[in-house]
Amino acid sequence: MNKHSRGLDGRSRDEDGEIRRKNGNTLVGTLRHTYGPDFLSGVRSDAKLENVLKKTGKDSLSDLRKNS
Repeated sequence: MNKHSRGLDGRSRDEDGEIRRKNGNTLVGTLRHTYGPDFLSGVRSDAKLENVLKKTGKDSLSDLRKNS
């Protein structure tokens, strides 16, 4: 398996085979391009994912998606 081969749902995997987490610097506006304009409504589009995770007490983007 190469360093960033495509895995589940087209997500990349690290060398050890684990699916990589979305970078905490990713902006909510960028995520809305993928998950739709209503994703995380009420959160500014220039908010960073890492800050939204801290404020909501969630561990990952997947956890956020379950509740939106």
